[in-house]
Formats: sequence, C-alpha cells, structure tokens
Amino acid sequence: MSIAKKRLSPEESRSASLEAARQILIEMGPQAVTLKAVAARIGRTHANLLHHFGSAAGLQKALAAYLADTVCDTIGQKMAASPPGDRNVREIVDLAFDAFDSGGAGALATWMAATGNDDALDPIIDAIHRLIDGMTPDAHEKRLMHEDTLALVLMAMGDSQLGGPMAEALGLPRDTARALATELITGRITAFWAEHGGKAGE
Repeated sequence: MSIAKKRLSPEESRSASLEAARQILIEMGPQAVTLKAVAARIGRTHANLLHHFGSAAGLQKALAAYLADTVCDTIGQKMAASPPGDRNVREIVDLAFDAFDSGGAGALATWMAATGNDDALDPIIDAIHRLIDGMTPDAHEKRLMHEDTLALVLMAMGDSQLGGPMAEALGLPRDTARALATELITGRITAFWAEHGGKAGE
C-alpha cells in the first residue's frame, strides 16, 4: 500500500514528509524543498504539509533538525560503543563531513541563511548539545567537546561548499580537509588527557 493510499498518524505523516524532503534536498538541492514538492512526493495535499510545518521555512528548519538528529544519533552510538581512548576520530569526522556534503546539510543551512532564516543552524546546534550533554562529561571535557565540535562543523560546512574547487586549485587530495580535521581533533584530545592526567578512558 502506498503512502498516498495508507492512512498515517500525524507522526508517521511528519516522518514521511521529512524523509521525502531529505530525498528532494539530495536530488535537487535546497531550493527545491518546498511544501508543494514534498506533498507531491508523498501523495499528500499542500494543506496537510502546511498543518505540520506552517511554512516552507518551517519545513526547512524541521528538515535541518531531522538531518542533525540522524547524524548525531549515529555518532552517539559509535561513541558509546567504544571507550574514549579507542574511538575512531576519522570515522566521526567522515560522518560529519558526509552529513554536510552528500547529505545536503551544508547546502540547506547556507540556503536558509541566504533566504532570511537567521536561525538556520539552531536545530544543528541543539542536536549537538543533546549529544554532548547525553555523554555527561565534566565541565573541562564538555568545553573541549564544544570547541572540537565548533571546529568540525565549520570545517565540514566550508568543505561542503568550497572544498572540492579549493583542493583542486591547491593540488591537494579531495579529502585533505577531513584529514586535517582528524589530525586537529586527535591532537587536541591527546593534549587534553595529558594535561588532565592519563589518557582518555582511564
């Protein structure tokens, strides 16, 4: 039974709308993420989408939150699966870079900001806060994680917009920014645990 034929609960309808919006974002770019386009994709009416999101800006903000929650949940699961000293920093860096690049979050945030949605990054920041707070680090470690997250998000967003042309112009491998982000964060983590006694996980 297709989505168009099936009667969905409000939560199911919202989830289906956000997944359709994500697909449109990846396929056609942020300018194509409209209430009309999403409604057509899932066989619902424009009024139905208006009820859930209020406006195209509301849909885009909800989509930004959906993307951020998805990647933060994945990162959280990977971090919980291994002690701090054994975490694969490059794996986490790749997840963040992929979310902003092929996942479309960078283009979406840039588009939202350019079209007057000044709180475009709020859903992303909220998801990151929930991820870090859920790990209950002490105040010093929390500051380190916030600083590393700032650097990672800025690098991932910049790379999603300019990384390809800049790497090519400078004669560097395409994944150079990812390697630099991994090196930066790994070095900072090592220095933090050296300063605070022992290593991560002890």
